[in-house]
Amino acid sequence: MTTDTQANNNPIKQNQIEQFLTFQLAEEAYGVDILKVQEIRGWETVRVIPNTPSFIKGVLNLRGLVVPIVDLRERFSLEKSQYNHKTVVIVLCVKHLDSTFVMGIVADAVSDVLDIKVDDIKKAPNFGTKIDTRYMRGMYVHHKNMIMLLDVDRLLNPDEIESIDNLE
Repeated sequence: MTTDTQANNNPIKQNQIEQFLTFQLAEEAYGVDILKVQEIRGWETVRVIPNTPSFIKGVLNLRGLVVPIVDLRERFSLEKSQYNHKTVVIVLCVKHLDSTFVMGIVADAVSDVLDIKVDDIKKAPNFGTKIDTRYMRGMYVHHKNMIMLLDVDRLLNPDEIESIDNLE
């Protein structure tokens, strides 16, 4: 039987590194697990779907697949911004229960891919009403800048996923 202290001293776990794609959103840095990223696209006009939440900007046809596009600024109740030549859509593979689906998130700009030691990821503090921490995996400090690491599998709730699935 191992104790928590022994588990924390496991050199394999301590040295485990994950890669995160970092991006800018309202002058803040965010990151998503690189293994969830399918592709990065420039902003293009989307097909608006009636009766969807305002943060779902619409859908794109991605090689025959209907892909919902989520504006994280609106999802997180941040200040709205005009889309421009730096605006990108990060296409992600998201898991919910036993299903996997593809969605895009709008970001102001893509920054970098970082190798992060799992032990260096800090628990997300409570931000109050601005950002719901249930979407966050944790925080990471990179060159004195705080990066909020997102859990992309939690960006949409089951009811929203069901309404998007009905589009296909």
